[in-house]
Amino acid sequence: MLLGVNIDHIATLRQARGTQYPDIIHAASIVENAGADSITIHLREDRRHIQENDVRKLKESLKKPMNLEMALTNEMLMIAEEIKPAFCCFVPEKREELTTEGGLNVVSQLPKIKESCKRLGDTGIRVSLFIDADEKQINAAAECLAPYIEIHTGHYANANNQRAAEKELDNIRKSITLAIKLG
Repeated sequence: MLLGVNIDHIATLRQARGTQYPDIIHAASIVENAGADSITIHLREDRRHIQENDVRKLKESLKKPMNLEMALTNEMLMIAEEIKPAFCCFVPEKREELTTEGGLNVVSQLPKIKESCKRLGDTGIRVSLFIDADEKQINAAAECLAPYIEIHTGHYANANNQRAAEKELDNIRKSITLAIKLG
């Protein structure tokens, strides 16, 4: 099992302060030295935390692989093709949300996602899809030939009682089993 650490909110603090600190490069170095296997950052369309310059600087300085989370837009695809992180994870984005609140709807965007997976895959970037623990979404992800998926666990995290939490955890387990079966 490998550990990827998301450092977006280091940048959130920096942006809120309007300063150059905390330094995202220094934070990434601390995380790498603490044993993380990869560094995850989300370059949002609204640039609310991670900035494009952060992505460039991190690509130059990281010793471990970068996982770039991004919306499925032509602008973001072009940035990924230029910077070439080891991994890209397509995530949904809504400007009004504080953090990503649900998975990508692969079923409704299958042709676009399939083409984008191929586009980045052809450059050597390993693509993952951030999706809900849903059989239809997992089947669609497999149809897109996405080599990896990341399961959204927010419903489990937000369960308000033990029974609901167990139901969500069971759904996650079933989703993992299906994903493994599909390859």
